[in-house]
Amino acid sequence: MLCLEILNRAGESMRKEEVKTEKDVVRFLSDKTEFERKVLVATFRIPTGKVSTYKRIAEKIGNPRAYRAVASVLHRNPLAPTVPCHRVVRSDGKFGGESKAAESRRKLVEKEGVPLENDAVKISEKILY
Repeated sequence: MLCLEILNRAGESMRKEEVKTEKDVVRFLSDKTEFERKVLVATFRIPTGKVSTYKRIAEKIGNPRAYRAVASVLHRNPLAPTVPCHRVVRSDGKFGGESKAAESRRKLVEKEGVPLENDAVKISEKILY
């Protein structure tokens, strides 16, 4: 409901630098599919120092088996780092994707205080969102 309401009022375009709130995220993503918007808004909600998994994001948006599609959407995230796709990892805590990009995301979450072990997030209920 919120997404449609915001999109209906989103006549004007928005620059990436202006995106600060969840409403801004939805408005900026007005040209994306509903699925893409849901994934990116759910990811926007992940607080600093926490992580989620592709599967958990899929579950949060009501498509529990769509975890690969979630990864695909996040791979094309037009609002990084405002929408913190670096905080989404595989269920085993490893950083998916190409090794250079994975290393970059690992450094970002480490800087945010997320515990790592063997270059993967040490998954626990304390840090999962």
